[in-house]
Amino acid sequence: MSLLSGCVSAPAHYTATQRPVAKYAPAYPPRLSTNQCLINLGQTQANFTPLPDQSFGAGCSTINTVKLTWLRGDDAHLQLANMGPVTCSLAAAMEGWARFAVDRAARQILGSPLARIDTFGSYNCRNIAGSDHRSGHATANAVDIAAFVLADGHRITIKSQWSTGTPAEQNFLRVIRTSACRRFATVLTPDYNAAHHDHFHLEVGTPHPFCH
Repeated sequence: MSLLSGCVSAPAHYTATQRPVAKYAPAYPPRLSTNQCLINLGQTQANFTPLPDQSFGAGCSTINTVKLTWLRGDDAHLQLANMGPVTCSLAAAMEGWARFAVDRAARQILGSPLARIDTFGSYNCRNIAGSDHRSGHATANAVDIAAFVLADGHRITIKSQWSTGTPAEQNFLRVIRTSACRRFATVLTPDYNAAHHDHFHLEVGTPHPFCH
C-alpha cells in the first residue's frame, strides 16, 4: 500500500489489514476494490480518514466509508460543511464533481472560485420520504447539497437562487446539476418535488440512473 503512504492527504498508516471492521458488519464488496478506491481518492489529494465498518440493523450501515474534510480544487482546498460518513465511491464522485464542475463553473460563470460546499449531511438511517424503502442516506451513499460559498464571499443557496437568483446564479446551478447527472446515479433537485426545494440529493450505487 505504498501508494497511499505517498499521498499527501491519505493517512500514512493505512494498510488493508489495519482498516477496522466491526465483527457484526455485513458482507461488502471485495476488499481489493475498496482499497483501490481509497488509493484513487488519496491520489486526488482529498483529505479523508477511513472509518470503521458498522451495521446498525434495519437496513442502515456505514460500510466502506470515509470522513471527508476537504477536496482538492485546481488552486486551493474546497472545504465541506456538515459532512458525515460517505462511502468511498460517493466521495470519489464528489471529488470529481466539486473540482471539475462546481469550482470551474463558479470561475467561469460567477467570476470567483469555489471555497466551500455546504451540505445538509450524508448518513441518516431513514426511509425515502413518503415510502417504506430505505433512502441512500441509510447506507451513506447519498449527500444533500445545500449551498456553495465562493472565495469572494458570495453564497449561492439552492433554496433561494434556484428559481429567483440572478441569471448567472441560476445558470451556474443548472450547469453543475447537469454535470452531477453524469457523475452520480441519482440526482434530485427542486424540479423533482417539494421535498427537494432547498437541496440537491446526490447518490451513487442505485441500479437505475435517474436525474430530475
